[in-house]
Amino acid sequence: MKKINGMHMNKVIFILLTLFSFSALANSVLSMKERSALIDTILEQRFSDVLPEIMEREGIDMWVLMSREYNEDPVLKTMLPSTWLAARRHTMLVIYNPGDGRPLEKLAVARYAVGSLFEKAWDKEAQPDQWQALKHIIESRNPTKIAINTSDAFALADGMTSTEYNRFMATLSDQFKRRVVSGEMLAIGWLETRSELEMKHYPALAQIGHSLIATAFSNEVITPNVTTTDDVVWWLRDQTRALGLTNWFHPTVSIQRKDSEVFDQISAFSKRPGENIIRPGDLIHVDFGITYLRLNTDQQQHAYVLKPGEKDAPASLKNALKAGNQLQDILTSNFKVGRTGNTILNMSRQQAIEQGITPAIYTHPLGFHGHAAGPTIGMWDAQEGVPIKGDYPMFAQTAYSIELNAASFIEKWNKKIRIMLEEDAFFDGKSVTYLDNRQTEFHLIHSGEAQ
Repeated sequence: MKKINGMHMNKVIFILLTLFSFSALANSVLSMKERSALIDTILEQRFSDVLPEIMEREGIDMWVLMSREYNEDPVLKTMLPSTWLAARRHTMLVIYNPGDGRPLEKLAVARYAVGSLFEKAWDKEAQPDQWQALKHIIESRNPTKIAINTSDAFALADGMTSTEYNRFMATLSDQFKRRVVSGEMLAIGWLETRSELEMKHYPALAQIGHSLIATAFSNEVITPNVTTTDDVVWWLRDQTRALGLTNWFHPTVSIQRKDSEVFDQISAFSKRPGENIIRPGDLIHVDFGITYLRLNTDQQQHAYVLKPGEKDAPASLKNALKAGNQLQDILTSNFKVGRTGNTILNMSRQQAIEQGITPAIYTHPLGFHGHAAGPTIGMWDAQEGVPIKGDYPMFAQTAYSIELNAASFIEKWNKKIRIMLEEDAFFDGKSVTYLDNRQTEFHLIHSGEAQ
């Protein structure tokens, strides 16, 4: 093989192709100014197309949200303009549905107008007391139900602080106090429902995540017997930042191999003692998520490190991956509007076991948050179901992280391994579609030079 300054030609070609691929990936990411405009356009569509239907569904005609600076209600934060990185002073938002198909009235009881979507509705010079200004707005519209963000079970729907709650209730007359209700279902509905414009762009996030994983699980990043799992983790963090994106959790890279170690769900996502060097014959796993356009991904895939002379992963491992894909199919076939997370979990586990699969299912909603609002479909340490969160029903136009694992016994290793998969998907009310397909073949890493 011809060399250029001591470097093999195929290595040069591989590096050039990788640089071209990263450049193309970087060019697909919008500038901050372009992102800002798109985020605000998405937000406008959500207020016009998504929220009115949810307020009608839940029978709520007024929603009051509030946050003090740097202590944001998780829901309110999703409603702020793209150029607002936090609430300012004490931001109070009032969303009122006048009914009869008329547009929502969106008011900012705040010192500043909140972008162009929330009209400034407090003149401090005319009314120095912000709480009294809020009271006047409520009484003048005379709502039947006033929703506030309080919830025992769903943290994302529990954004009103105790201080704000006490002040709010003390401000209202007895007549309006009786109309205050928990906005739990309204808050979850707003957070979990994806708009048409969001779904136009969401697949791009999944594509970016998959591209980064594919490069991380290649010879560009991994040199067997040299590279450690931590090296791959920090490469993923660095490349995410290089693209102008962020991670919503620290990635993990773990190894299953032919040894005496028994799989443990907790240690699989933790650093092993000493340097965890990637070696030929290893089955590598990554858990990785990015944030972009206020949306999140959550992805897990596997790679196999070829031993010298191997051209593909062993059949036993490939069959284990097929079992993981089969479990995905079983789970997503049970998605149905109105069906609870616990029902979906129990149905899927029973069907998987009947088909000879050893399942563990821990799927969760995805969207504004990585572990988002909506029905919980199992947890890795709660395969019998999850009270309350698992009893929440499934709605259409929602996104999920299809997260699960299937156990398989590998005879040549004399041990069980877990194929841990996680792929992002959208449920339109009838069927489930992966945002950027799913892993059905292992990433392969060569023991010698890149092939």
